[in-house]
Amino acid sequence: MVVRLIFSANLQRSTDSAHQTQTNIAVDKCSMASRNENYTILVMSAAVLVMADVNKKKRRQRHWWRTNLFKKRSGTGILMDLKSQEISGQYKNFTRMTPTDFENLLQRIGPHISKQETYFRTPISAQDRLAVTLRFLATGDSYTSLQYLFRISKQSIGRVVPQVCAALIKELQEYIKLPKTPTAWKQVSKIFETRWNLPHCVGALDGKHVVLQAPVKSGTEFFNYKSNFSIVLSALVDGVYNFMFADVGCQGRISDGGVFKASKLYQQLTENRLGLPEELEGCSMQIPYFLPAIAHLL
Repeated sequence: MVVRLIFSANLQRSTDSAHQTQTNIAVDKCSMASRNENYTILVMSAAVLVMADVNKKKRRQRHWWRTNLFKKRSGTGILMDLKSQEISGQYKNFTRMTPTDFENLLQRIGPHISKQETYFRTPISAQDRLAVTLRFLATGDSYTSLQYLFRISKQSIGRVVPQVCAALIKELQEYIKLPKTPTAWKQVSKIFETRWNLPHCVGALDGKHVVLQAPVKSGTEFFNYKSNFSIVLSALVDGVYNFMFADVGCQGRISDGGVFKASKLYQQLTENRLGLPEELEGCSMQIPYFLPAIAHLL
């Protein structure tokens, strides 16, 4: 009897344990199914959001690539208005050159600065590109100011000006030539003598401070005696104002003599590589060829 009771108790515990195991397995299966279902829902939700965003972009109205101000661009209209009043000199004052010179310059650099017209937009014309660059070089106006004058965005002007300047340098550098032979220097001297009654002169040298904003962390390196920041442009011209040599970039704080001594012209002069003519023969005193400039440079 006792043995039967013990066996019955053990059998009951075994049955309960098996039932508990089956219950745990069922719970695990339910949890796994629930996780799979949640993952599926998450993926489907993400897909729905992506499709909704795509459809929204398709329905989104396309915006213009420029504002209404710049769509009414008429930079060339300014030049046309000034050209009609050329007698007053307003065109030359605006561009620093005559209409004829402007057109000649445009023909030379036009192929280098023109952009191809596309289906989406009409590019800035070569005439406008040259005009806004010349105005910037003549006045130093900010790009923000120029954008209202020419109806070209300041971002575009920031790209146009360096491109046009590079084209000008490439196309016109042949016009700035320093004489290499005694014969060429004598021709320059002859013009000074006949036009200005200044014999033995082979060029006029001077400089100009070009005002700029002080570069970052430059301190007083570009601060000049006029109490502003600048770089120095020094140039040598012949008797009819043609440039023979130009040097730009020296810091504004440097004196005129220092600017000259830092130039390639001074280096070639001291090394006797300019090819200047010999001193005038048959005279009791030495009469060398010279460059009139600021007094302490002579």
